[in-house]
Amino acid sequence: MIDTHSHIYLKDFDEDREEVYKRAVEAGIKTILMPAIDFGSLKQMDSLSFEGIEFHKMAGLHPCDVEELEDGFENRLLELCSDDEIIGVGETGLDYYWSKDHITEQKLSLHAHCRIAKKINKPIILHNRESTDDLLHIIEQEQDGSLKGIWHCFNGTVEEGKRAIDLGFHLGIGGVVTFKNGGVDKTVAELPLEKMVLETDAPYLSPTPKRGKRNEPAFMKYTAEKLADIFGISVKEVIEETTQNAKGLFSLS
Repeated sequence: MIDTHSHIYLKDFDEDREEVYKRAVEAGIKTILMPAIDFGSLKQMDSLSFEGIEFHKMAGLHPCDVEELEDGFENRLLELCSDDEIIGVGETGLDYYWSKDHITEQKLSLHAHCRIAKKINKPIILHNRESTDDLLHIIEQEQDGSLKGIWHCFNGTVEEGKRAIDLGFHLGIGGVVTFKNGGVDKTVAELPLEKMVLETDAPYLSPTPKRGKRNEPAFMKYTAEKLADIFGISVKEVIEETTQNAKGLFSLS
């Protein structure tokens, strides 16, 4: 399995990182993709390694970390994202839940991330919280046929999911699809598995039956099991489909 969205580099894992890796390998995780939160994230990612797991880095600025954009922000981000070791741009997006103080700056940042993703032909990772209309509107503005990526932690409506897919995006399916009263499972059932990838968002959003605990890559098996139940297929088929989707999107061998 490929965990397409994990913040495994955060200090939340410092005390038992090796054990977390071992459990990931035992659960069938072979690849972990790491979106950045800010420019300092890359240094945290650099030290990660474990036999049996491939780690891949992304560069970007999380919308909750956007305040005033410094002069030269876009050029610096372009330089970071152009490195051959960086496989994606983000995470970026919009978040109106935690604060509406810097909405203009969030939008400017998202536009910049989109321009860079198109220029270097790498996928972009979209964070969305209570901002769906604005987010998809910006993607529509930026889409020239070359923009691609993932709507991370998808929890929209069927119509919003179809709109994102029509705009060239995959849907990142994580722990929220397992929540009993969340309704995401019913939405996902109406959307194509061939446009979905698996993710954890570790250490956040643990799936049932681990809800309320620190999330980790090994827990992605519960999401795969839920998707198998939703689509009436085997867990193996879910893993094969979502793995190929991720490999194709990120050009992974």
